[in-house]
Amino acid sequence: MAIRLLLVDDQALVRGALAALLALEPDLEVVGEVGRGDEVVDACAKLQPDVVLMDVEMPGLDGLEATALVRQRYPSIRVLIVTTFGRPGFLRRAMQSGAQGFLVKDTPARQLADAVRRVHSGLRVVDPTLAADSLAFGESPLTARETDVLRAAATGHTIAQIARSVHLSEGTVRNYLSSIIGKTGASTRAEAVQVATENGWLIL
Repeated sequence: MAIRLLLVDDQALVRGALAALLALEPDLEVVGEVGRGDEVVDACAKLQPDVVLMDVEMPGLDGLEATALVRQRYPSIRVLIVTTFGRPGFLRRAMQSGAQGFLVKDTPARQLADAVRRVHSGLRVVDPTLAADSLAFGESPLTARETDVLRAAATGHTIAQIARSVHLSEGTVRNYLSSIIGKTGASTRAEAVQVATENGWLIL
């Protein structure tokens, strides 16, 4: 029987290209495509895929949160993260979310198809360069609350606007931002956002 695949990516062109490549493999069958992270669980319920190929940055829900939900509700469904953003922090969080694999989108088609088969058989598949980088960079130094504040700060809002959006006092927000800037080694809020995003500690 063919391995049933669900493709999850917010870019229709990318989904189409992946579907066309994977359809060339006689033992792989694309049973559905989804463009939003918050549609993944319903699609899994309806289509019953064996493996979900999941992007990270998507509307509605990011791919790492969607992965955690899929793994909680459908433990038999495997998730392979396939993303443009090969960031060490994303890899670490993907594994914590329950993903069985993590590859970047420029992976050759044959390797991607092989990765799908390996993940389906219960093995882990991780881009080797990213695996090494992940060990070097380590986990995010930011707490969950600091991450929330930094995500709000990334919009360029004022302290007052950030405070309202995260339901904290302006003084508390200032303290959090000061801590974030120190932990990321940045000199400004904007630089802290850049550092956290590049390391995969923050998904915007």
